[in-house]
Amino acid sequence: MSDPKTDKKRETWGSRFGFIMAAAGFAIGLGNIWRFPYLVGENGGGAFLLIYIAIIIVIGIPLFYVEAGLGRKAQSGAITGLRKLTKKGSTWVSIGWLGVFTSLLIFSYYLMIMGWLFAYFVKVGLGTFQGVTFDQAADIYDKFVANPWLVTGYAIIPMLILAFVVVKGLKDGTEKFVRLLMPLLIIMLLALSVFSLSLEGSWEGVVWYLKPDFSQISGDSVLQALGQAFFSIGIGMAAAFTYGSYLKREKSNLVVDGVWVISLDTFVAFISGMVIFPAIFAFNVAPNSGPGLIFLTLPTIFDQMPGGTIFGLLFFFLVIVAALTTGVGFVETLAANASELFNLNRKTSVWLVSIASLVLAIPSILSQGPWSNIQIFGMDIFTFIDYFSGNIMLVVGALLLSLYVVFKWKTENFIDEINIGTTGVKIPYAVKPIFAFVIPVVIAVIFITGIL
Repeated sequence: MSDPKTDKKRETWGSRFGFIMAAAGFAIGLGNIWRFPYLVGENGGGAFLLIYIAIIIVIGIPLFYVEAGLGRKAQSGAITGLRKLTKKGSTWVSIGWLGVFTSLLIFSYYLMIMGWLFAYFVKVGLGTFQGVTFDQAADIYDKFVANPWLVTGYAIIPMLILAFVVVKGLKDGTEKFVRLLMPLLIIMLLALSVFSLSLEGSWEGVVWYLKPDFSQISGDSVLQALGQAFFSIGIGMAAAFTYGSYLKREKSNLVVDGVWVISLDTFVAFISGMVIFPAIFAFNVAPNSGPGLIFLTLPTIFDQMPGGTIFGLLFFFLVIVAALTTGVGFVETLAANASELFNLNRKTSVWLVSIASLVLAIPSILSQGPWSNIQIFGMDIFTFIDYFSGNIMLVVGALLLSLYVVFKWKTENFIDEINIGTTGVKIPYAVKPIFAFVIPVVIAVIFITGIL
């Protein structure tokens, strides 16, 4: 992110691997390890998984190309970049504004969830869950999330860490951070899945997770799968736009790198399910436990493991790392746009958006305790913000991106742009109907069906 006051040369990624790890790091986070498993649990298991993977392939990968490709072409943040590619005041600039506001909303409650993770890291270290039953673990969770002062205190920790990382810059902050820690997260998830599968009764969970039951699927389920795909990949959050803007246009292989990023993201989501659901069935826990799933189930698993405290500490530490690499993307995206819009330097914009996000997190934090009686369309504030941002704003943003390709960028021009720098595999013109018709129509139909 360049400083507009001094017009410094825009930062770029230090290596191709650094971009893949950073983009995958943004995608791989709470969306995979926290949000995906509980949505699968609430929507019937295997059928939802199949729909999710189909959406990733048909819609997720192409739209990642669109957003990252726009950023690479504009070499600027989402709002100023779209102004550059169209003109100030153009209707298409609303894509940038919507993406930035969606990031701000999601990041606000993301800070709350990261606060929960830091707290659980401490609780596991103190042995809080040793010898507890599932009901006792649920009681610990309920009492903790209902304490707004405690949750806010823990949420300040990741807010400060993220701000300090992003202030250091792209190569010295984000890139170094993810290149080492993301592979460790994947290794730990694989190890935990092996243990989870070794539990008595766990294979019943595997069957439930992988066997499709389409009777459990509704229009809203498909909408949630679509929203989750965009939430996980980062479509419609202006983040792919921002990360793409740090690529060298002539020297980056966006076609292949995009497949790597989204394949890693989807793999981690799948493995997270292989950790959670076998354990759920082994302990006779209902799979539709909602957003508290990871905080209710995993502590009871760790208590059954040899060296469970150490393993639990490592797991929550690595989930924290995954959440932080995503959080870095949120802060970078918000700060980049704030810097360009308001002519701020990096340090000022980073601290401004970090503090603003923490303030916006307070209603979600309070909704789990003192404000739990406040309902919006039958949902508490946090659940409503999660639903509205994930299933409405992200989907609308993705629809606008797909329409931009058709009506403004033009599909052939888009394909030519994405293929710049690509060696070997290229996007063929034969896929034009997918971009020009299939993607916008499918998004619109799923969105309307889900809403109705």
